[in-house]
Amino acid sequence: MSSVGIQKSTFRERIELLPHHGPFMTLSHGQRYDDKPKYFSAPLPRINRRSTRLMSSANEAYSQNGDFDLATALFCGGLAFDAYAEPPANSSRWERGSSGLNVAFQSTAFTRSIYKGLLQIKPIKCSDLPDEDDTAEGLITGSGTDAYLLVAVAEGKWKEDIEYIEKEKYNDGVLALKGCAHVGRSSTAWSNIDEKKAQKLKEKGEGSGSYHIKSSWGKGGQAIWGDEPFYLYVQDPKSARLVFTVMDDDVVGKGSPIGSTSRRLSDIFSATNVDDPLTAVKEEVIARMKRGESVDFNDTEGLLKSVAQEWDGSMKLTSKPRKKDKNGQIAAAAAAGAMVAGPAGAAVGGILGSLYEGEARGRVDVKVKYMPIPELPLKREKYKVKGGLEGVMWATLYEKQVERIRKNLPEGAADPHLGGSDLEFCCFVTHDMTGCSCAIYRSLEKKMIAVSFRGTCELVDLVTDASIIQETWVKGEDINDKNAAKVHVGFRNSLESISRKLKELVLASVSPGDDISDYDLIVTGHSLGGALSTLFTADVGEFGIDAGRGLPQLEPSEPWWSSLASNFFEKEEPTEKTPPPRPKSLRMYNFGSPRVGNAEFVARFDSLVGNGIDEAYRIVNGEDVVARLPRTVNALNFVSIGYEHCGPTVLITVPEEAEEAQALVWVEGKSEGQCPVRDGTPLTSPLSKGSLLGDIISEVSSSESDIEDGLRRATDSLSKLTTAMKGRLATFDVSDIPGLVGIDKKFVEREAKIIKSIFSGDALSHHMEDQYYMAMGRACGFVAILGEEVRPMANLLESQEKEVQGFITMASEERV
Repeated sequence: MSSVGIQKSTFRERIELLPHHGPFMTLSHGQRYDDKPKYFSAPLPRINRRSTRLMSSANEAYSQNGDFDLATALFCGGLAFDAYAEPPANSSRWERGSSGLNVAFQSTAFTRSIYKGLLQIKPIKCSDLPDEDDTAEGLITGSGTDAYLLVAVAEGKWKEDIEYIEKEKYNDGVLALKGCAHVGRSSTAWSNIDEKKAQKLKEKGEGSGSYHIKSSWGKGGQAIWGDEPFYLYVQDPKSARLVFTVMDDDVVGKGSPIGSTSRRLSDIFSATNVDDPLTAVKEEVIARMKRGESVDFNDTEGLLKSVAQEWDGSMKLTSKPRKKDKNGQIAAAAAAGAMVAGPAGAAVGGILGSLYEGEARGRVDVKVKYMPIPELPLKREKYKVKGGLEGVMWATLYEKQVERIRKNLPEGAADPHLGGSDLEFCCFVTHDMTGCSCAIYRSLEKKMIAVSFRGTCELVDLVTDASIIQETWVKGEDINDKNAAKVHVGFRNSLESISRKLKELVLASVSPGDDISDYDLIVTGHSLGGALSTLFTADVGEFGIDAGRGLPQLEPSEPWWSSLASNFFEKEEPTEKTPPPRPKSLRMYNFGSPRVGNAEFVARFDSLVGNGIDEAYRIVNGEDVVARLPRTVNALNFVSIGYEHCGPTVLITVPEEAEEAQALVWVEGKSEGQCPVRDGTPLTSPLSKGSLLGDIISEVSSSESDIEDGLRRATDSLSKLTTAMKGRLATFDVSDIPGLVGIDKKFVEREAKIIKSIFSGDALSHHMEDQYYMAMGRACGFVAILGEEVRPMANLLESQEKEVQGFITMASEERV
């Protein structure tokens, strides 16, 4: 970081030139409201580091936190809301896992850096199926098997998966694979759906067209699938093995495996195309030229498709799970043995019956198409951040802010754009069960990786948000330990469902030959996404990018590199002693984040700031109620579930008038006033300053008389008491009542303000994207309104404009 800085006295002198404004009312210059923060009327410069650690009161300094950077906040704002735009469900870019963990790859360049091939799987049918052996299930769905197909790719570092499938005759197929993330699933051919009914449902848009043909004498049932193809990615085509498992679905639960089979990819397709796609492309081009056909050498995708290979496979199921209940067959075998050899035969028959597992039954037909993905030079098109709502222009707003900074940079300075000229939307990660979702972005030019967590937008997210129950941050610690760091159980479970895969993808996002330690990692999110970003930042900040487990746990994690792509390590592979890697820097800027944990977790998080976490800020718009949740349930000492905020608050506000001149930002720990987002201390002394009794006593005590005569002193004191009471009672209102019984007046006022904002609609409206978009625009000195072009504030005073430019110049110089 540059040594160029701003002296505190100079900074204060600059700020004094500008009027202060609060979020709910305008304050005249010099007027103090302890519970109402004053805003700086200009984008903040990067100031000197502050000097003390985070305390429990509301206006502390944060000694180790990197200085708040408005441009970084604006960049993160666009990404935080961009994560709401989930890729289409029918996209061929989805990699769907058997556990509900799915990844949609958005960047071709990123995909090619991880995978070498793409498989298209089209399930056709499964024949010779046994009938349903569950009586209750049969009554609901019919007597036949409700079949669906799972297809997985077992490969790479998970060699034990491949060995297990090859050697173990009785296994659960895809369900037994420990490290496989590449799993596709067909629809279910329910046994009570015939061909005609399936066709009618499909015409109504209520089904896939899959149906069941009932079994007949000497012939098992059939499942006919009408699905569109699904896709699986391949990391190591030489060793990859396709595993096919036919499942019997249940109305409740995931069902049970019927039988499985597997094939090596290299056995299905010729080794040339699998191992060396470039050679295959060359051979295809030569063949076309010999035939006199024209060849478009710029059509890379077309050439790759021309060398794609197809396979129509019909495979007998060769393995099945071991039987769980053998009582029936043991009894039958014992009876048969008794008929042949009496009691001795019964004993032998029973033993044989207990050992017999039976043979797998069924045959599955599929169409498989393999397309190689060669490592070709590929131009990465710059991704334009869109946001979640139509009409918001986060990218435009950020570009205008960056352009303003560029104008004030010295010649030869590095470009300040965080996304550089090659920002990529790498992939989107989501989990079907928890709804936890995030997007990964990168710039190889800037050596920057950004992770943006999506906020609440589905019913499963609302369930995650609603609970206030806590569990220990480190799994395995004692929940009853008063000193244990605890977090919101829904937030933790949600992040746990994708965290390990997310860290694998982050590690794989670097350019070939680079290391994650060369890259800056930025974490952001809005609403629920803000909470998840806090937990993810806490994990990486303390433990590094440990891809050997999800979230922190007492049990040792697996080697962090074990499930990464086999082509990830170009240098020497890590060993057991190699610690999880860390990024060059770690910064978190989130928006409208709820509280995530107790005071102990906050202390743990804040201790990492400057020691694993370089910057951490929570940006809150006006009266956003989500940033004030979950409430501290033990506020009045009824129960003991407490929630606090991590790191400092940054307040922004939506202008009442679109052209309102001031660009407002307030930073906790630097700006004057208390943070209204924190609960504060609900209990206080009835005689404390600001309370009714305290103010009266203070007034009398400050006017002590030197009169020695006791009678005159008493009379004078009584007179002063009467005067003080008259003056204070003249300003008495209902909010003074709690102070008489020892409840902090400011606490009550904040609670009342929250309730009022909920009823007025501001509490929720201030949480929405369009409001954050407007407020961030205002903070930067721009008018940003949904559906309109971004423009500078028309009536921004010339003196303020100069101050804004001055701050930007100094901030830019320091960042350089």
